[in-house]
Amino acid sequence: MDSVFSKYSIETTDYEVGQDNIQKWGFDVHNPVFGISAGLIILFLSALLLVEPSTAKAALNGLKFQIIENFDLLFMWSGNIFLIFCLGLIISPLGKIRLGGINAKPEHSKISWLAMLFAAGMGIGLMFWGVAEPTAYFTGWYETPLAVEAYSPEAKEVALGATMFHWGIHAWSMYAIVALSLAFFTFNKGLPLSIRSIFYPILGDRTWGWFGNAIDIMAVLATLFGLATSLGLGAQQATSGINHVFGTEGGLGMQLAVIAFVTTLAVMSVVRGIEGGVKVLSNINMLFAFALLVFVTLVGFAIAKGSLPATFMGYVENIIPLSNPHGREDETWMHGWTVFYWAWWISWSPFVGMFIARVSKGRTVREFLIAVIFIPTLITLIWMSVFGGIAIDQVVNKVGELGANGLTDISLTLFHVFDALPFGSIISVISIALILVFFITSSDSGSLVIDSITAGGKVDAPVPQRIFWATVEGAIAAVMLWVGGTEAIQALQAGTIATALPFTIILLLMCVSLIKGLRTETSLYTAKGTSINTSPSL
Repeated sequence: MDSVFSKYSIETTDYEVGQDNIQKWGFDVHNPVFGISAGLIILFLSALLLVEPSTAKAALNGLKFQIIENFDLLFMWSGNIFLIFCLGLIISPLGKIRLGGINAKPEHSKISWLAMLFAAGMGIGLMFWGVAEPTAYFTGWYETPLAVEAYSPEAKEVALGATMFHWGIHAWSMYAIVALSLAFFTFNKGLPLSIRSIFYPILGDRTWGWFGNAIDIMAVLATLFGLATSLGLGAQQATSGINHVFGTEGGLGMQLAVIAFVTTLAVMSVVRGIEGGVKVLSNINMLFAFALLVFVTLVGFAIAKGSLPATFMGYVENIIPLSNPHGREDETWMHGWTVFYWAWWISWSPFVGMFIARVSKGRTVREFLIAVIFIPTLITLIWMSVFGGIAIDQVVNKVGELGANGLTDISLTLFHVFDALPFGSIISVISIALILVFFITSSDSGSLVIDSITAGGKVDAPVPQRIFWATVEGAIAAVMLWVGGTEAIQALQAGTIATALPFTIILLLMCVSLIKGLRTETSLYTAKGTSINTSPSL
C-alpha cells in the first residue's frame, strides 16, 4: 500500500503492533523490552539492599549535580525551544490536522479529558509545593529568583511569578510534544503506542531494532522510578498530615500502609481501564480539588483576590529573564530550582505524554496544544495565587507556625498554613483525601503507560499485566522507605533526574520527526474535490 509518507521520501513499514510479543501466563509482552526492564529493576533493588542508602544517595546526587552544572544551558534552551515549537504549531496550518484522521471524533468529553491530563501531569505536585515553593522564594530558603531581596515588597510578586514559571507553559510544552507525537503516529499512522514509534520518519524500520528497544526501556525505567519516588514522598506527606491532624504517631508502618492502600485502589482502577477506572477517579479528583480551592479562596478571599493579579504580573513580567540562562546573578538558584525542574519534567514526559496521548484521539493539533499547555497553566495560576498568596501573607504578618518559624518541615507546610485558617481541621482532612486520590490517579495512569510500552505498543494490555506493574510501583516505593526512608527515596529521585539528559536530546529529535510526519497529512486537508482516505496507513 502506498504511504502518505512517501511524498517526503519516508519509508513504508510492514511492522505490525505486537509482532515481537510473547504470550505466556496471561501476559502479552514485548521481547526484549519487558524482560530487560524487569531485570534492570530487580538488579537496582538488589543493589540497593546491598549498598547503604546514604552511599547510593551520595553517588546518585553527585551524578545529578554534575548533570545540572554541566548541562544547564542545554536544559534551559531546550525548555525555550519546546515552548516556541508548540506555539509555532498552534499558529501554523499544521494546527488543523486532526489526531486519528480528518473525520475522527473525540472519545472523551472536554471536562473528563482535561481532568485526566491534569491529574496525571502535575496535580499532586501542587499539593506538595503549592504553599512551600512561593514561601521558599520569598524567604530565601534556598536563594531567591533573580537575586531579589528576601522579604522585600518586590519579593512577593517575583516569588509567585517564579513559581508559575516552573509550573506553567514551559513545563506543559514538554509534555505536549511527547503527547502530540505519540498521538499522531499512533492514531494517524497506525504505529504502536510506544516512544520508539515517534522516530520512524527518521530511522525507518530501524525503529523496531535495538535503538527503539533502548528508548522504550529507558522510558519504562524513568516512568516507574519517577512514580515510585512520588509515591514514597506522597506517603510521607500523607502520613505527616494524618499524624498532624489526628494526633497519631505513625511512622514507617503508616507510610507502608498508605502505599498499600494507594496501590490496592490503583490496581482496582487499572483493572477497570480508562473508562471505568482512570476517568472516574480523575473526575472525582477534580471535584475534590475544586471544592478545596473554592473553600480556601472564600476563607482567605481578601488575600486571594490580591494575589491573583500579583501572580499573573509576576509571571508575565519575569518569564523572559527567568528563561534566559546567560549572565544570571542568581545562577545558584537557577541550578537548584529551574534546571532541576526542567530535568524532572523531561524525565516525566514519557509517562505523562503517553497517557495524554491515549485519551486525546479526535482533537485537532491546535485544540490539543491550546488545551494541554494553557488550560492547566490557568488552573495552576489560580491555585498558586490562592495557596501561595495566603502562605506568604502568613509569613509577612507572622501568623501561625509558618509566620513564626518559616519553612521547617516541607511535608507539613500545607497543614501549617491550614492551621492558621478558619475550619483548618476540615480543610486538612479534605487535603489528605485529595493527596491520596491524586496518588491513585498518578499510579493507575502510570501503570497503563508502562503496560502499553512493555506490550509492544498495544493499547489494551491483559489484566494480569496491568496488575503486575501497578503492584511493582507500590513495591518499589515500599522497599525504598523500608530500606532507607527519605535517603533512599531521594537517591531514586536523583537517578530519575539523570535520565533527563538523554531524554532532552530525544525530545529535540522528536520535534524534527513530528514535523516530518505532520507534513505528510497536509494534502488531506488541502485537496479539493477528491475522496479523503482516513485509514491509519503508512
